[in-house]
Amino acid sequence: MSNAGLCAYREVLRLVRRLPAETRPYYAKYARENFVNYRDLSADDDLAALLRRAYTHSSWVLSKYSIDAESEKAAARLKNLGGGHGAGQ
Repeated sequence: MSNAGLCAYREVLRLVRRLPAETRPYYAKYARENFVNYRDLSADDDLAALLRRAYTHSSWVLSKYSIDAESEKAAARLKNLGGGHGAGQ
């Protein structure tokens, strides 16, 4: 996986730390499984789609647990990790 993919994984794990303690193991495992499943992506379009998916899922989980707006800003960084590849979609 490219550097953008690894950065996205780190950002997702940072967001997981903002969740309630009892939910962290589940979401950390979920994130790891998803990134491991897609670690061999090579096409930029595929990576951009994965980064958009990470952003969408992260935003949904933060909303589900009513996590603060500062966390939403952190989730928005996932949108920008793909450079020009997926931002804005």
